[in-house]
Amino acid sequence: MDHEAPVDAGVEATVNAGDIARLADVGRAAVSNWRRRYDDFPQPVGGTASSPLFSLPEVEAWLRRNGKSFEVSQGDRVWQRLRAAADDLRLGEVIREAGAFLLYVQRDPGGWKRLARSADLAVRLPRVVAEATGDLFPGDASSVEPGLLRLVAAMAERHGAAATFEFLCERYAEAHSRRLALTRPDVAALMTRLACAEARTVLDPACGMGTLLLGAAEVMTGPADRAADGVRFLGQDANETAAALAALRLLLRGRDARIVPGDALRGDAFPPERPVDAVVCDPPFNERAWGHEDLVGDPRWQHGMPPRGESELAWVQHCLAHVRPGGLVAILMPAAAASRRPGRRIRANLLRAGALRAVFTLAAGGPDLWLLRRPEPGERGPATIVVGDAGDDPESVERCWRAYLAEAEPPRGGRVVRIIDILDDEVDVSPARHLSPRVDTRGFPAARERFREVSAALADGLPDLEVLTGGGAGWDVSWSTVAEMARAGLVVIRHSPLRALPDGDTPDDGEDGVPVLTADDLAAGAAGTTGSAPARRIPPAPGLVAVRPGDVVASAVTARVVTADGAVLGPHLSLFRVDPGKVDPEFLAGFLRYAAGGGRPHPGSGRVEARRARVPQLPLTVQRAYGAAFRRLLALEDDLREVAAAGEALARLGVEGLVGGRLRPRG
Repeated sequence: MDHEAPVDAGVEATVNAGDIARLADVGRAAVSNWRRRYDDFPQPVGGTASSPLFSLPEVEAWLRRNGKSFEVSQGDRVWQRLRAAADDLRLGEVIREAGAFLLYVQRDPGGWKRLARSADLAVRLPRVVAEATGDLFPGDASSVEPGLLRLVAAMAERHGAAATFEFLCERYAEAHSRRLALTRPDVAALMTRLACAEARTVLDPACGMGTLLLGAAEVMTGPADRAADGVRFLGQDANETAAALAALRLLLRGRDARIVPGDALRGDAFPPERPVDAVVCDPPFNERAWGHEDLVGDPRWQHGMPPRGESELAWVQHCLAHVRPGGLVAILMPAAAASRRPGRRIRANLLRAGALRAVFTLAAGGPDLWLLRRPEPGERGPATIVVGDAGDDPESVERCWRAYLAEAEPPRGGRVVRIIDILDDEVDVSPARHLSPRVDTRGFPAARERFREVSAALADGLPDLEVLTGGGAGWDVSWSTVAEMARAGLVVIRHSPLRALPDGDTPDDGEDGVPVLTADDLAAGAAGTTGSAPARRIPPAPGLVAVRPGDVVASAVTARVVTADGAVLGPHLSLFRVDPGKVDPEFLAGFLRYAAGGGRPHPGSGRVEARRARVPQLPLTVQRAYGAAFRRLLALEDDLREVAAAGEALARLGVEGLVGGRLRPRG
């Protein structure tokens, strides 16, 4: 536990629920549970009703009083105080100012030590920071208290300026995850390995916070915080704050970088007359106001004027215009850009010119990765391109690209396609259009045997039922409703207090979570009803209804006898605990299932009116015989679902194997 004394920095640090969860090493749902269960939990001091902020000192004191283990690192203290220094809209500017200060401290550590002892620090600091960071475009006037910057400097002295700023940027990205479009780290690493391995200069015209440029730096100069001669990083972004953060992340690592704010399509900051070796880009998608009317006739559109709704094809041509002949472009594109009709003319021209070399699907629904190469003057264009689907293995994209360059057969998931076969009325370069179905039809024999096994087992599950004559002669008994049985003490009825499962993270195994039986589990005959444990967990809370073996649990559509212990009742479920010496649970479950199948949920409740279900009054031995028959019929329903699933899998494998040429009829 960290008992570091708080440092007075002029503002009180605040934390949200996610911060508290991280500090205490629990799930967010546990924090919500603490707020409900403990009256002395700190009250919000700011934020909103949906995202409240709490005083960090008050939270620390509460955690200590209640014996909760926690750790507040130096970085967390610095971050929370910086976050409290401005509202969310200005938080990026505060992080930018802290980064500029770190760059000054890194470049002039002796000057900072002298300045830190001066009485007029607040007056002199903005000027000396501006003088030391002349390669960083200016921001707004200073707003961060010198006391806060002292905390930042202390953290940098311990961890390094670059690592300190990276930590603050990570926290900023987490806090603004809905506003910031960040490239996935694995995708960024893949793009830069493919495009930048032999480059000395690289450009990202929509650089955001610099993720791709930092990845390029790893590829081009290694992870060390040093600059390599002649290696330069250029970037531009319409978001001024993001551009400033990208510049600082690179400069603090000692890279030779020039990052400029502004819209690259409307106000290009880098002349195409001075091309770079490689371009990497994750541009904004689906922008209609990208400057179509203002950019008619722009020399960048060498492959055709982009239609109004095809801003991504404008970015493709912008990137190609800035790379040297023979240089590579790696750009992320929406999946639809590969096949939309308005863009087919530009796609055709890119293929004819030999510029578009590869299209890879990185995930279902996109994005796709396009690899382009600017042709050398007089160079004969290729006759093929390579397409691929990364599936669950992003590394396969690199293997596929290397095989294509070596004129070798690409690995599974990739295919070389003749350009002449693509140049039809659609010019569709979608990988799915040109790849055989991604299915391993070697599993067809096993699927066939599985279908035979589960089909043959159906007959073994049929109960031996006698057909009676004479109408309802077999029910010459009295009947009771479930409510009457409850009043007689034969059944105890409990309803779940939960209206819905809690939002937020599912707690991990341990004291912070209990397994919850849901209506889906009940319908599928899964967790809690066949001996397995439910997958979903919720925070413990007063009033939850625990389920034990032998209980009958009913939903609006079915009822089952529970066989597993330790779960609690989920939303819209009811529990019926019988006196086993007088009522057979399987017997009761059968009649409740019938009532659920023929009844209707009560308006607004989602729960069947099971108390009205009618049950015949029979001796316990007879009930058990009926209960066994009900159980076998329910098992038959479950087996039928399994047979249907096995049959669907078998049919799918067969059709896809025949279509893909991996299966053929015998004889």
